[in-house]
Amino acid sequence: MGEKRIAVVTAGLSEPSSSRMLADQLASDTRKHLEAAGGQVNVEVFELRDLAVDIANNFVAGFPSPRLTAAIDAVLAADGVIAVSPIFSGSYSGLFKSFFDVIDNKGLIGKPMILGATGGTARHSLALEYALRPLFQYLRANVAPTSVYAAPSDWGNGDATVDGLADRTDRAGSELAALIGQTVPVQRRAADDERSFEELLAGQSTS
Repeated sequence: MGEKRIAVVTAGLSEPSSSRMLADQLASDTRKHLEAAGGQVNVEVFELRDLAVDIANNFVAGFPSPRLTAAIDAVLAADGVIAVSPIFSGSYSGLFKSFFDVIDNKGLIGKPMILGATGGTARHSLALEYALRPLFQYLRANVAPTSVYAAPSDWGNGDATVDGLADRTDRAGSELAALIGQTVPVQRRAADDERSFEELLAGQSTS
């Protein structure tokens, strides 16, 4: 299978962060399944709180800093992405959304992904399906069927039974590993389709 690169993006704000804990578990389970299939795995983790100022400056200045560029490039080059956000006011955090806003909206097409979220109550678990999943479907990523939400009650009980946190992260990791194994590179569009909207309008007006 060769070496596979996994980019982990986590938007937790505290340290230690439950979002980072969940991201690490998802990465560990994905690694386990990829290595079982005979591959080598390189996991790179990006804590968005460390990039918050860089992300804000990108919106103001119009270009990313070297640190933000390195994170974006790693996500775009990865064979699979794990994205985890805390849930604030029933949706992903602004920091989480802002990071994916500065990535080219074609960059995640076909990208294998698993999604995770954390929050103070299990009632926020549906945010994965009505907030996070639609975002990445819009970006045309290849999102695994299983998304994982972790509430405070999920931590520290060692629950590896069906639908316990350990079972859910393992299932999501196996799905991401399978998607990575099945993925073929997305072909770039023809040069004619790379024209800007203004160029397309100009061509239309002269035809």
